[in-house]
Amino acid sequence: MGRLENKVAVITGGESGIGLATARLFVQEGARVHLAGLRKELLAAATDELGSENVGWSVTDVTEEDQVIGALAQATDRFGQLDVLFSNAGISGPIVPITEFPTDEFRRVLDVHILGAFLMLKHGLPAMRDGGSIIITSSIVGLTSAPGIAGYSTAKHGQVGLMRTVAKEAVARGIRVNTIHPGPTDTPFQRDIEVRATGAAEPDAFRIFDGMIPMGRHGTPEEIARSVLYLASDDSSFVTGTTLSVDGGMII
Repeated sequence: MGRLENKVAVITGGESGIGLATARLFVQEGARVHLAGLRKELLAAATDELGSENVGWSVTDVTEEDQVIGALAQATDRFGQLDVLFSNAGISGPIVPITEFPTDEFRRVLDVHILGAFLMLKHGLPAMRDGGSIIITSSIVGLTSAPGIAGYSTAKHGQVGLMRTVAKEAVARGIRVNTIHPGPTDTPFQRDIEVRATGAAEPDAFRIFDGMIPMGRHGTPEEIARSVLYLASDDSSFVTGTTLSVDGGMII
């Protein structure tokens, strides 16, 4: 039996990158998965790849409460109560000094990461079975930071506060709540950040970031997914309220 046999999971930002890699692994481990994301064609392609008998999807803006409620209802109507909620949707925002940071962009980054996670937890918890698991994708810069990323880093730090609060609120139901903190991971999302952060061409920017990582390389989406699986499964049955860094040693 797989580690998520007969479990039901919802994954936001599930159509690409870490979200899609996690969906693939969850299905391999026996879960039924509902993907929530913004890009209809990618959601449909992921469902075709993974099998419509195991996967559903909905176009969902996590900052819109009605859409979050609708996505969760679609998931539970089809598959039943949830066992795993993976709040993974995110955007990067501008990379500029705070004095130049557009206020509307700052607000948007916080909305996607903090309000989005808040809405998923607010409405997801009542749909969950006791003993389930919630994972929020933060970032290594949710524990550290760097110049130019006031929006992204602030949002990722904020998710930690949300996680720690809900971990204490949900513990009576045996529901565990944790954040995962990936370091640079080889995804289009990360490559875009690196080009904008360095001003270099993509291959050069990639090598520059490799040089920042003690292990000397980027992580892969599949490596992050395996850590998400650990937090989602009973392997982490005594783990809640924690920040799990998966970063090639950057937090050392």
